Amino acid sequence: MAEAAKDLSTEKVTLDNLDPEEVKARIMAKYPPKVARKRSKQFVINKVGEDGKTPVINANVRTVPGLMGQRGCCYAGCKGVVLGPTRDIINITHGPIGCGFYSWLTRRNQTDPESTPDGHNFMTYCFSTDMQDEEIIFGGEKKLKQAIQEAYDNFKPKAIAVFSTCPVGLIGDDVHSVCREMKEKLGINVFGFSCEGYKGVSQSAGHHIANNGIFKHVVGLDDTIKEGKYRINLLGEYNIGGDAFEIERIFDKCGITQVATYSGNSSIDAFANSHTADLNCIMCHRSINYVAEMMETKFGVPWIKVNFIGAHATAKSLRKIAQYFGEQELIDKVEEVIAEELPEVEAACAEVRPRTEGKRAMLFVGGSRAHHYQELFGELGMKTLSAGYEFGHRDDYEGRKVLPDIKVDADSRNIEELTIEKDPERFNPRISEERKAELEKAGFAFNDYDGMMPEMPDGAMVIDDLSQWETDQLIKIFKPDLFCAGIKEKYTVQKHGIPLKQLHSYDYGGPYAGFKGAINFYHEIDRMVNSRVWEYMKAPWDKNPELAATYACD
Repeated sequence: MAEAAKDLSTEKVTLDNLDPEEVKARIMAKYPPKVARKRSKQFVINKVGEDGKTPVINANVRTVPGLMGQRGCCYAGCKGVVLGPTRDIINITHGPIGCGFYSWLTRRNQTDPESTPDGHNFMTYCFSTDMQDEEIIFGGEKKLKQAIQEAYDNFKPKAIAVFSTCPVGLIGDDVHSVCREMKEKLGINVFGFSCEGYKGVSQSAGHHIANNGIFKHVVGLDDTIKEGKYRINLLGEYNIGGDAFEIERIFDKCGITQVATYSGNSSIDAFANSHTADLNCIMCHRSINYVAEMMETKFGVPWIKVNFIGAHATAKSLRKIAQYFGEQELIDKVEEVIAEELPEVEAACAEVRPRTEGKRAMLFVGGSRAHHYQELFGELGMKTLSAGYEFGHRDDYEGRKVLPDIKVDADSRNIEELTIEKDPERFNPRISEERKAELEKAGFAFNDYDGMMPEMPDGAMVIDDLSQWETDQLIKIFKPDLFCAGIKEKYTVQKHGIPLKQLHSYDYGGPYAGFKGAINFYHEIDRMVNSRVWEYMKAPWDKNPELAATYACD
C-alpha cells in the first residue's frame, strides 16, 4: 500500500493502472470501524454480470454525523427543486427568512411567462413569513394567514403554495388547516406541504412530498383536451439554463405536442391538465417518478424513461416516443429531424474531440444527472472514473428490478404514501394490452429504468453520498481532468487545481440538453479541461521551494 501511495503522488493514475479496491481500502482505513463498515456499503466497485446484475449499493440512508456531504434537505427538494420552477404559483416559505432566501432562484430555472395568457411570473419574488422569536414561541399560524392574504391582495395569483420549514414542524403549526381556511376565503387554490427540512435523509423526501401534494391538489382539475397530435408530458426536466426550451424546440419540430413539463417552464394550468396526455416521459427518475406512477394508476397514462442529455441519447429518446405512438408519419418526421440536426452536432464533436479524448471525469450530482452526463462525456471520448448520487435510491443505481428487495426504513415511513385508485369516470388506458405486449416483445420498456451502474464499466467506483474528505482523497489520488458536482463543492475542488463544472445550475452556461445543448457542452468542456489557468494555482515558490542567494557583503 505504501508503494502504491508513492506512485499516486507522482503521476496521474487511472483505474487501468491502479486497483480500485486498494483505493477504497485506503480511504476506508481512515474511518472509525463502525463508520467504515457503513461507508464501505455505499462505496462499491462496479462489476456488471452477464445477466446485467450489479453489486448491491447502500443508498438513501442517513449521512454519518460529522461527515460533510453534498445533500440538501427535504424542504429544498420540495420547494427549491420541484415547485420552484413553476412561474404562476406564489410559493410562500413558512419559516425563517434564510430558508426562503437560499431556496430562491439558486438553480437558474428559466421560464417564459408569455406562453400563458395572463403572463404571471412570481419566480422573481421571494415570499416568506419571516418567522421571529415571537412566532416560534406563540405559534405562526396568524402570521401565515396574513402573508397569504397580503400575497393575494398584491398579486391576485391563481394559486398559493405554503412550504413548512424545520421550526414549523417542531412548534406544531397546522399549515394545512390554514390553507383550507384561506382557500375558502379567497376562492383560489391554496395548499400546503409538510416538508420540514429534517424529514427523510435528503432532498429526495421533499421530491416525494411535492409529488404527492401536486397530485392531490392540482392534477386532474382541468379535463380539457389540448389540441395537437402525439400529446406527452415531460417529467423531471427543470429548465436549468434553458434545457426545456431546447427540448420544446425539438418536440415542435417533430410535431409532438407537449401538454406539461414537471416542472421547468411550467404553469399550474398545465399541471391541472397533464392527466389528458397520452404518454409520460421521465428525465430525472428520482425526483418525479411518483407522479408518473400515480397518473398511470388513476388515469391510465403510461410512462417511459427518456434522456435528452447527449445528441445520440436525444435521438434514441425521440425514436422511442415515435415507436410508442407507432404512426409512420411521426416515425418519418423524427428521422428527418435527427438527420437535419446531427451533422452540426457531429461537426462540433469532431472539432473538439481530439482535445478531449482520454480526459477523465468524476460526477457526483443529483438523482439522474450523474448517469445522463456520462453520455455526453462518452461522445467527447472522455472516461468516467467515478460517479454517484446525492439523493439517489438503490433503483437509481441498480435499476428498478431491485424495488421488491428494498426495505422501507423509518425515515421513508415519514413520507406519506398515497392510496391511488382508478378514476371511475376518467380512467382511460392509452394503449391496449395487445399493443403493449407487441412493443415489449420488440424490446420496448414501459415503467422501467435500468439504472446507472449497468451502463458503467467494470472497475469504476460508484459512491453514494460522497463526503468532502473522500472528494479530497479521490482528487489527490487520481488527479482527474474534470470534477462535476454542485456549488458547495465548487471552490474546494478548484483549490486542488481541478476545474469543477456545476451540473445542478450549470454555472453561467446552458442549455446542455438536446442537439444544440450538446454543442454548447462540447465547447464548454473543451474550454475547461484545456485551460492553462489551472497550472497557476500554485505559486512558483510552492512548485520549486529551493532558494539560492549570496550575502550582499560578498
